[in-house]
Amino acid sequence: MQPFFADYLNCLESLHNDIKASLADLPLVGLDWKPSDGMNSLCVLAVHVAGSERYWIGDVVAREPSGRNRESELNTQGLDAFSLVERLDGSLSYVRNVFEGLALVDLEKGTISPRDGFESNVGWVLGHVLAHTGIHAGHAQMTRQLWEQQRKEK
Repeated sequence: MQPFFADYLNCLESLHNDIKASLADLPLVGLDWKPSDGMNSLCVLAVHVAGSERYWIGDVVAREPSGRNRESELNTQGLDAFSLVERLDGSLSYVRNVFEGLALVDLEKGTISPRDGFESNVGWVLGHVLAHTGIHAGHAQMTRQLWEQQRKEK
């Protein structure tokens, strides 16, 4: 794997570790808890991150259809921390495998999102994935903090 892709993967793995830390030692009720209506649970955030990464790196970059159902990701409940960590690890493993076949010149290659026809290039997609995962890692950290705060107040 070229150094750029190895470094990118390290950044993505660090964000995954932040999400995993937010999941650690929580019961199902904590993983499914939402701070407020319209907000996501930790379960949803983990499943959505894994699904989104698989879509953008798989469907869009590698052109390997995943059959992703984004709406079902956003309604997921009842998965324990082990299952959520497995999804995140599976996503990272998939990205690693795709990156093994990429070269720097591939960053400039055009690509199209099969979901909505959005045109971009591989470099844009990789930036988007890292930013998206980072945003949701922050959401997961805040959700965990809010969960702990509301538990102390009871």
